[in-house]
Amino acid sequence: MIDSQDYKQVLGAFPTGVTVITALDENDRLVGFTASAFSAVSMDPPLILVCPSLNSDSYPVIQHSGQFAVHILSHHQQSIAYQFAGKGPDKLSGINWHRSPHGNAIIDGTAAYLECRLWEAYPGGDHAIVVGEVQGLWISKDEADPLLYCRGKMDQLPESLRLMPATI
Repeated sequence: MIDSQDYKQVLGAFPTGVTVITALDENDRLVGFTASAFSAVSMDPPLILVCPSLNSDSYPVIQHSGQFAVHILSHHQQSIAYQFAGKGPDKLSGINWHRSPHGNAIIDGTAAYLECRLWEAYPGGDHAIVVGEVQGLWISKDEADPLLYCRGKMDQLPESLRLMPATI
Protein backbone atom coordinates (compact mmCIF):
# COMPACT_ATOMS: atom_id res chain seq x y z
CA MET A 1 0.00 0.00 0.00
CA ILE A 2 1.33 3.44 -0.95
CA ASP A 3 1.15 6.09 1.76
CA SER A 4 -0.59 9.17 0.31
CA GLN A 5 1.72 11.63 2.09
CA ASP A 6 4.82 9.83 0.78
CA TYR A 7 3.27 9.82 -2.70
CA LYS A 8 2.65 13.59 -2.55
CA GLN A 9 6.19 14.19 -1.33
CA VAL A 10 7.73 12.18 -4.16
CA LEU A 11 5.56 13.88 -6.81
CA GLY A 12 6.40 17.26 -5.28
CA ALA A 13 10.10 16.64 -5.93
CA PHE A 14 9.42 16.99 -9.66
CA PRO A 15 9.51 20.72 -10.62
CA THR A 16 6.64 21.87 -12.82
CA GLY A 17 5.10 25.03 -14.10
CA VAL A 18 1.86 26.32 -12.62
CA THR A 19 -1.29 26.60 -14.71
CA VAL A 20 -4.84 27.71 -14.10
CA ILE A 21 -7.53 26.07 -16.19
CA THR A 22 -10.67 28.15 -16.82
CA ALA A 23 -14.05 27.58 -18.44
CA LEU A 24 -17.36 29.43 -18.60
CA ASP A 25 -20.56 27.82 -17.39
CA GLU A 26 -23.94 28.14 -19.13
CA ASN A 27 -24.48 31.50 -17.34
CA ASP A 28 -21.06 32.85 -18.45
CA ARG A 29 -19.67 32.51 -14.93
CA LEU A 30 -15.96 31.80 -14.66
CA VAL A 31 -14.87 28.52 -13.07
CA GLY A 32 -11.33 27.25 -12.76
CA PHE A 33 -8.68 25.32 -10.91
CA THR A 34 -4.92 25.36 -10.41
CA ALA A 35 -3.06 22.48 -12.03
CA SER A 36 0.54 21.36 -12.19
CA ALA A 37 -0.64 18.25 -14.07
CA PHE A 38 -0.39 19.71 -17.57
CA SER A 39 1.45 18.28 -20.54
CA ALA A 40 1.76 18.33 -24.31
CA VAL A 41 0.37 15.15 -25.90
CA SER A 42 0.69 15.60 -29.68
CA MET A 43 2.05 18.09 -32.19
CA ASP A 44 -0.26 17.03 -35.05
CA PRO A 45 -2.98 17.62 -34.10
CA PRO A 46 -1.88 19.95 -31.29
CA LEU A 47 -3.15 18.22 -28.13
CA ILE A 48 -2.52 18.88 -24.43
CA LEU A 49 -3.76 17.24 -21.26
CA VAL A 50 -4.86 18.47 -17.85
CA CYS A 51 -6.17 16.46 -14.92
CA PRO A 52 -9.07 17.99 -12.95
CA SER A 53 -10.40 16.39 -9.80
CA LEU A 54 -13.69 14.57 -10.30
CA ASN A 55 -14.96 16.58 -7.31
CA SER A 56 -14.10 19.97 -8.82
CA ASP A 57 -16.75 22.47 -9.86
CA SER A 58 -14.82 22.98 -13.11
CA TYR A 59 -14.79 19.48 -14.58
CA PRO A 60 -18.57 19.27 -15.25
CA VAL A 61 -18.44 22.73 -16.85
CA ILE A 62 -15.60 21.66 -19.16
CA GLN A 63 -17.56 18.52 -20.09
CA HIS A 64 -20.74 20.52 -20.80
CA SER A 65 -19.17 23.51 -22.60
CA GLY A 66 -16.64 21.44 -24.53
CA GLN A 67 -13.93 24.08 -24.22
CA PHE A 68 -11.44 25.51 -21.75
CA ALA A 69 -8.30 27.64 -21.50
CA VAL A 70 -4.94 26.72 -19.96
CA HIS A 71 -3.05 29.68 -18.49
CA ILE A 72 0.67 29.44 -17.83
CA LEU A 73 0.99 31.78 -14.88
CA SER A 74 3.63 34.51 -14.67
CA HIS A 75 6.03 34.44 -11.74
CA HIS A 76 4.16 37.33 -10.10
CA GLN A 77 0.79 35.47 -10.11
CA GLN A 78 1.35 33.21 -7.12
CA SER A 79 -1.72 34.64 -5.35
CA ILE A 80 -3.88 33.68 -8.36
CA ALA A 81 -2.51 30.11 -8.21
CA TYR A 82 -3.46 29.85 -4.53
CA GLN A 83 -6.84 31.48 -5.14
CA PHE A 84 -7.82 28.99 -7.86
CA ALA A 85 -6.49 26.10 -5.76
CA GLY A 86 -9.15 26.84 -3.13
CA LYS A 87 -12.86 26.27 -3.02
CA GLY A 88 -15.77 28.49 -2.09
CA PRO A 89 -17.58 31.61 -3.22
CA ASP A 90 -14.58 33.96 -2.87
CA LYS A 91 -12.40 31.83 -5.15
CA LEU A 92 -12.80 34.20 -8.11
CA SER A 93 -12.87 37.48 -6.19
CA GLY A 94 -10.73 40.17 -7.82
CA ILE A 95 -9.68 38.06 -10.82
CA ASN A 96 -9.27 40.22 -13.92
CA TRP A 97 -10.26 38.36 -17.06
CA HIS A 98 -11.83 38.84 -20.45
CA ARG A 99 -13.69 36.71 -22.97
CA SER A 100 -11.63 35.71 -26.02
CA PRO A 101 -12.93 35.61 -29.60
CA HIS A 102 -13.04 31.79 -29.18
CA GLY A 103 -15.40 32.30 -26.23
CA ASN A 104 -12.99 31.32 -23.46
CA ALA A 105 -12.35 33.06 -20.14
CA ILE A 106 -8.81 34.46 -20.31
CA ILE A 107 -7.02 35.61 -17.15
CA ASP A 108 -5.14 38.87 -17.64
CA GLY A 109 -1.37 39.07 -17.10
CA THR A 110 -0.37 35.46 -17.70
CA ALA A 111 2.89 34.40 -19.36
CA ALA A 112 0.97 32.46 -22.03
CA TYR A 113 -2.28 30.63 -22.66
CA LEU A 114 -3.80 27.92 -24.84
CA GLU A 115 -7.46 27.80 -25.85
CA CYS A 116 -8.74 24.26 -26.24
CA ARG A 117 -11.68 22.28 -27.53
CA LEU A 118 -12.43 19.16 -25.49
CA TRP A 119 -10.96 16.26 -27.50
CA GLU A 120 -11.62 13.45 -25.01
CA ALA A 121 -11.87 12.73 -21.29
CA TYR A 122 -10.66 9.51 -19.71
CA PRO A 123 -11.01 8.09 -16.19
CA GLY A 124 -7.94 8.55 -14.02
CA GLY A 125 -8.75 7.44 -10.48
CA ASP A 126 -10.02 10.41 -8.48
CA HIS A 127 -9.20 12.72 -11.42
CA ALA A 128 -10.13 12.87 -15.08
CA ILE A 129 -7.55 12.96 -17.84
CA VAL A 130 -8.83 15.71 -20.11
CA VAL A 131 -7.28 16.00 -23.56
CA GLY A 132 -7.80 19.29 -25.36
CA GLU A 133 -7.17 20.22 -28.97
CA VAL A 134 -5.48 23.60 -29.12
CA GLN A 135 -7.63 26.08 -31.06
CA GLY A 136 -5.70 29.24 -30.24
CA LEU A 137 -2.64 30.34 -28.29
CA TRP A 138 -0.83 33.42 -27.09
CA ILE A 139 2.50 34.24 -25.41
CA SER A 140 3.37 37.48 -23.64
CA LYS A 141 5.42 39.92 -25.69
CA ASP A 142 6.96 41.00 -22.37
CA GLU A 143 8.53 37.52 -22.15
CA ALA A 144 7.21 37.12 -18.60
CA ASP A 145 8.92 34.34 -16.67
CA PRO A 146 6.61 31.50 -15.62
CA LEU A 147 5.71 30.53 -12.07
CA LEU A 148 7.31 27.25 -10.92
CA TYR A 149 6.22 24.67 -8.31
CA CYS A 150 8.49 22.25 -6.45
CA ARG A 151 8.42 20.64 -2.98
CA GLY A 152 5.24 22.46 -2.02
CA LYS A 153 6.58 25.92 -2.85
CA MET A 154 6.15 28.32 -5.75
CA ASP A 155 8.86 30.60 -7.08
CA GLN A 156 10.23 32.18 -10.23
CA LEU A 157 12.90 30.79 -12.52
CA PRO A 158 16.44 30.83 -11.15
CA GLU A 159 18.63 33.61 -12.52
CA SER A 160 20.44 31.24 -14.88
CA LEU A 161 17.18 30.41 -16.72
CA ARG A 162 15.58 33.85 -16.88
CA LEU A 163 15.18 35.58 -20.20
CA MET A 164 17.82 38.20 -20.55
CA PRO A 165 17.49 41.22 -22.84
CA ALA A 166 19.24 40.75 -26.16
CA THR A 167 22.52 42.59 -26.49
CA ILE A 168 23.70 44.16 -29.71
